Amino acid sequence: MSYNRINERGIRRLQRMKKILLIATGGTIASKYTEYGLKPQISAEELLKYVPDAAGFCEIDAVEPFSLDSTNVCAAHWVELAKLIEQKYEYYDGFVVCHGTDTMAYTAAALSYLIQNNRKPIVVTGAQKPIDLAITDARMNLMDSLRFAAHPRAHGTVIVFGGRVIAGTRAKKEFSKRYNAFSSINYPDIAVIHDDRIVFYIDDKDQATTPLRFYHAMNNKIFLLKLIPSIDAGVLEGLMQYYDGLIIESFGVGGLPDYGDHEFMAMLEKWTKAGKLVVMSTQVTNDGSDMCVYEVGKEIKTHFPILESYDMTLEATVTKMMWVFAQTLDFEECKKLFYTTINRDILF
Repeated sequence: MSYNRINERGIRRLQRMKKILLIATGGTIASKYTEYGLKPQISAEELLKYVPDAAGFCEIDAVEPFSLDSTNVCAAHWVELAKLIEQKYEYYDGFVVCHGTDTMAYTAAALSYLIQNNRKPIVVTGAQKPIDLAITDARMNLMDSLRFAAHPRAHGTVIVFGGRVIAGTRAKKEFSKRYNAFSSINYPDIAVIHDDRIVFYIDDKDQATTPLRFYHAMNNKIFLLKLIPSIDAGVLEGLMQYYDGLIIESFGVGGLPDYGDHEFMAMLEKWTKAGKLVVMSTQVTNDGSDMCVYEVGKEIKTHFPILESYDMTLEATVTKMMWVFAQTLDFEECKKLFYTTINRDILF
């Protein structure tokens, strides 16, 4: 076989390769030990040195818009990531965002709302251990993410972690230390990855025909109240002036306690009359809310203009409210947007 024929095959293989943009944002995957604990210090280019085999199936460029412990990630960073992906969208076939695990589910959900109907995959990943350790999940997660981002059937915003591909609006970190830290809540995994094989459980790229759309704003004036027994409803009084919306993480399928003083009902009336959006969620991870089951929920839903999260995750509920409020504060418009299914987030 001649050298020219070998060279031509190599050129054709490179032409078929997907072009992926790696976006490093810090997190455990890029951290090193310091006297004060783990701190992000490994650059985007250095991350790629730990997965040299990825060059066999995709071309990769790397950028690092910021480097943070994900505890410090906020809505402004989500908008920054969305704008970066928008600027680079036409030049790449897929995107991999390396991120800390603690707020990864929030970021994946936020990107699902800021970047909608993307036929190119946006993969969010990270690790429970730094990538430079001898024993770590980081190299596998990064390799799996690049492999999925380069797959022709991949689309939408997802988390790839521990061999699982999870819709960006359905992921939740359920374990603080285990390698299989994330679960898909109230929705099946999109796919699983084993070695170099991707098995799709949901292969629906051909059905994704709605035009791509980017958004550039999030309204973070959202407060989350987690109910506990004997909680004083008066805590809500002073919050109204600071927040446009309230999420109440209630017990069971949803409802508000009445300790004989009707204080929660009175506070709910104040919030709704002031034009504030109130969403009832649940502290229970699976199955979602259903406020019409018990009197403590049905009475509230009957008398006040409030919404409920149904089968949505808390992370999706929070970030969707931020996205909705950046579009409108009108209740009916908020209701319409909140109950519109985006990246598989709600099935009620």
